[in-house]
Order: sequence, then C-alpha cells, then structure tokens
Amino acid sequence: MHAFYGVLKNYNNMDELIRHEGVVLTTDGKTARVTILQASACQACRAQNMCMSADSKEKEMDVILLDPVKPGDRVEVMVEEHLAWKAVFLAYILPFIVMMCVLVVLYMVTDISDSVIGTVALASIALYYLCLAMFKYRLKRHFSFKARKI
Repeated sequence: MHAFYGVLKNYNNMDELIRHEGVVLTTDGKTARVTILQASACQACRAQNMCMSADSKEKEMDVILLDPVKPGDRVEVMVEEHLAWKAVFLAYILPFIVMMCVLVVLYMVTDISDSVIGTVALASIALYYLCLAMFKYRLKRHFSFKARKI
C-alpha cells in the first residue's frame, strides 16, 4: 500500500490544479469519501450578510488518496484544470452543439412544425445525457480527484 502512495506523489509536481479543502468522512485504504464546501464567488464578499445571493453547499465525493488518512482528517482535494474544462465541455457545450445541429438539420430537411422540431431537439439532449449516464463509470475513472493530508 505504501508503494501506491509513492507512485501518486508525482501528482504534487503537476501545475494547473484546482484545489478545495475537505474533510474525510470514510476511508478504505486507497480511496476515501470526502466532503467539501462548495462556495459561490461572492462568499468572500464583505456584504454577504446583507445579500441573499451568497450561497454555499456541501458536496461529497470519492477521491484517490495520496497520503494515508483517517476519518475526520482535513485534506486538500485536487483535480487537474484541463479535466475540469473537459467536464464543462461534456456537460454543457457538447449538448448545446447537439441540440443546435438537430434544430438546424430538421429545420432545413423537413417540413414539420417548429414545435415538433423543438421537442425533438430537446429529446436529443435527453438522449445525450442518457448516453452520458451509461458511460458514468468510465468517466468516473477518467475524471478522478486526488487528496492529500493537510
């Protein structure tokens, strides 16, 4: 098990990491369940007590451990920035492109009503997310979070 941690230590040398602080909930040796506080951009604002838009929520995630930890330990959760951009592309940009392609193709090729074309375009997004959900475990391996003890 110690060799596993040594191999992953190289992750510390990577540039362009997105980092969050979290707390370990459970651990099984190589992985752990961690909770992080996801805060909005206005969380650090001095006027947050007077503003209703300041929000934050806790997120739980599974992470690969770089250091041995136990429940209750504070950790730094990291993900490579390029993976975050890839996730944004898969979750928001690509579905929009799929919907627009379906809209344009159906509008140019068929004589059906605009409401039907719009419904089919929305259904294409639902189908896209269904396909994405089918590959959930493959994507989960690709988009891995790492954590090290603080």
